[in-house]
Amino acid sequence: MSKARVLQLILARLEDDLALAQVAVQTAHEAAIHEESIAENKYDTRGLEAAYLAAGQSRRLEEIRQALNRYRNLQPRPFDAGRGIQLTDLVRLVDGQGVEQTLFLGPDAAGLKVRDGDRQVMVITPRSPLGQRLLGRGEGDEIELTLSGALQRYEVLEVG
Repeated sequence: MSKARVLQLILARLEDDLALAQVAVQTAHEAAIHEESIAENKYDTRGLEAAYLAAGQSRRLEEIRQALNRYRNLQPRPFDAGRGIQLTDLVRLVDGQGVEQTLFLGPDAAGLKVRDGDRQVMVITPRSPLGQRLLGRGEGDEIELTLSGALQRYEVLEVG
C-alpha cells in the first residue's frame, strides 16, 4: 500500500464524513427551529437541547472541513532515513504481543481508519503520545509508551 493510495482513501472518507455532517447540521437546525421545539413552560428544554445539538454539529462540520483542507494540501514525501519518521509517513508496528498495525502520520483526523483490501490503516498525528514517540525513528527502532498506566512496547517494522 502506498502513501498516495492511503491519502486518496483518507480524502474519500473525509469527503463522505463531510457530506454526512452537512445533513446532520441541517437536520439539527431544522429541529431547533421547528414549532414543536418552542418551550411550553420554563421546564421544557427541547428547543434549547436542539439548539445545543445544532451548534455541536456545526462545530463538527467545521472540524471535518478543516481536516479535509489540510489533507488536500498535503504533499506526501518519500521516507528519509536520515530524518526518520515524519508527517505523511506510513508506519508498520508490532507490539509486545505480536499484533501488527499500520499507521499514517497525518496532520489531522486522528483515529480515522481506512481499509484497502485486507490492510487497515489508522491515522495518528504528531500530537498524540505515539506520534510524538515515532518522530525521528526508523525501521528496527523500539518505542516504549505508558498508556493508562500500562507500559506498551512497539517495534517499527517498516516505514514508507
